[in-house]
Amino acid sequence: MNRWHPTAVVDSRAEVADGVEIGPYCTIGPGVRIGSGTRLISHVTIEGDATLGTNNLVYPFVAIGYPAQVRPAVDGVMQIDIGSDNVMREHVTLHTGTPRGGGVTRIGSNVLFMVGTHVAHDCSIGNHVVLANGAQVGGHAVIGDFAQVGALTGVHQFVRIGSYAFIGGCSAVEKHVIPYVLATGNRAWLRGLNIIGLQRAGFSKNEIDDLRKAYGFLFSGDELFRLQVANLQIELDGSERVAEIVRFCGEIEHVPELARRGMCLPRDGRL
Repeated sequence: MNRWHPTAVVDSRAEVADGVEIGPYCTIGPGVRIGSGTRLISHVTIEGDATLGTNNLVYPFVAIGYPAQVRPAVDGVMQIDIGSDNVMREHVTLHTGTPRGGGVTRIGSNVLFMVGTHVAHDCSIGNHVVLANGAQVGGHAVIGDFAQVGALTGVHQFVRIGSYAFIGGCSAVEKHVIPYVLATGNRAWLRGLNIIGLQRAGFSKNEIDDLRKAYGFLFSGDELFRLQVANLQIELDGSERVAEIVRFCGEIEHVPELARRGMCLPRDGRL
């Protein structure tokens, strides 16, 4: 059974599953699909070709599915695909994709969007991500599973942030951040492994030791970074966590538009 407040405006063409709660003054457009157990507290607007999974909790003044902020304006209706069990606090904005980026913005599940966060067009946000108050994610950015982005941090367009990375508050991230690290600053630089985060996530001592070796190996020499990555794969072959670093770097290297942005490094080039 749905509970819709009488002031809510829900287009008759929207697909709203059983068990959805739509609070006062919400507006739901014709291309919207909402999964069961989702709750829109009040003053939520969802437009465009937008899909929300199950059990999402959406706080007041959240805007989902509006067009990208680009020039020229995007023609036609683009998509945003949102998973399940997400929390979107007040004044969060999540925009649809553009033709250049495939037309879809993708949001995973179990993501916490704190107050005032923004995810721009064509982004991909993984599962169990945390975006703290006022974090701003530029178009085409990719954030891996279990990553955290601190308050008032800006992530540049096309930047990729690896899984389990932690970005400190008030940072400006203009280069790719490899998995498992702690990065902060304007412009962001690596400060080491995200040790506390890895321990809280249940990483074993052996896994963390492998990552310590990997990071020391990557940033201890004067060779080109891509050569260090290639050598790392040989040096620590068999570590699944290290393989994720190699895969992350390899994907960037083979896309010129991403490779030009460069990698976030320690301030002195070493850890």
